[in-house]
Amino acid sequence: MAPSRRAIWSMVARRRHLLPAGLDRTLERWKWSAQRPPEDLHQAPVPQGPEPRLLIAPTNFAGQGRAWAQAWDQETGGSAVNWVFSANPAFGYGADYALPITVNAAPGDFQSAQFSLAVDHFQGVVMESGRALFGRLFGYSPGREALALRSAGLAVAALWHGSDIRLPSRHAASHRLSPYTEPSMRARTAELESTARRNWRAMGHLGLAQLVSTPDLLDQVEGAIWCPVVVDESIRRREGLAPVLPTGHPPRVVHVPSNPVLKGTDLVDPVLRRLADLGRIEYIRAEGLTAAEVLGLYESADIVADQFRMGIYGVAAAEAMALGRLVLSDVDQSVRQCVEDRTGLALPVCQVTAWQLEERLEEIIAGPEPFRQAAARGPAFVEAVHCGKRSAEALGQAMRNGADSG
Repeated sequence: MAPSRRAIWSMVARRRHLLPAGLDRTLERWKWSAQRPPEDLHQAPVPQGPEPRLLIAPTNFAGQGRAWAQAWDQETGGSAVNWVFSANPAFGYGADYALPITVNAAPGDFQSAQFSLAVDHFQGVVMESGRALFGRLFGYSPGREALALRSAGLAVAALWHGSDIRLPSRHAASHRLSPYTEPSMRARTAELESTARRNWRAMGHLGLAQLVSTPDLLDQVEGAIWCPVVVDESIRRREGLAPVLPTGHPPRVVHVPSNPVLKGTDLVDPVLRRLADLGRIEYIRAEGLTAAEVLGLYESADIVADQFRMGIYGVAAAEAMALGRLVLSDVDQSVRQCVEDRTGLALPVCQVTAWQLEERLEEIIAGPEPFRQAAARGPAFVEAVHCGKRSAEALGQAMRNGADSG
């Protein structure tokens, strides 16, 4: 039996960065040639507010595209719009404009109208994750799109969320517990390596301003600007939450892995289950939840066990800190130092490796007060770093740099 188109594409995707650019674009056209575009091809909304007008598109991972757009509106007095093209645009996050990712296969006249709308109504565009905004119009090439937008007078910046630009080979060389060394991740790791290299090949030489959402990526992308993830005000302002680590009750530990391999679930789940069986803790592990359901679990937790392989912190840890929960995670010292150097604040995530987790939990149970104080520092840290103000400043700097580079 001949391999399916999907199987062929999966094999090619792991080595696409090695292909000549022209062949790569041909393969991208082939990828979309059999796709069926959405039936409801409505045009994107235009910003209604004052200038400067900013477009952020097209991935909106963890709802951050929209969060950055809202931060821009609030902090600059300008107006921003967020587009998202996704396999599931409604995945618990809102957007100003959402269509299935098959919009890339839409007719050229639709894509041309989208491009004209962007040029006519925005002063700047932030292109997320090396993804195309205008489908076949520029041969599915985000690099060519960026040049076309810049030629039309717009400031253009590239924004990277993580796996879109993080090299697994580099991470594996510097992290003993890197998930990219796991046999179960072999095929996915090869694909992520190719994606990151391809994205940098497509976008890195254009002289665009570069933004990254997590501080560890500053080492991956030279000259990048940290655009912190934003925690929504409705989370930062929640009231009536129970205090953490109450006397006389075993601590409730919550672990919600968005990706168990990346989060190190295999390393910590046996420890947490054993302690729960002994009655030392109450343990809740959950997967496949909506964003609202995850927040509900965090609210009920004393401790959020975040990640134990990547050495980073992101949206999940920031939201848990905003709710005043004690976050346990393995965060690289370089990341902690970067945060402190740029904000003047220590990251209030309790440092613990997977191998130290049981010992640290017993320490918390025996003497909870210092850990209550650590949890109490979380909301103020998030209010200072992840409220949107610093993110809007980073976007503004990128737009200025993007205009200068044009």
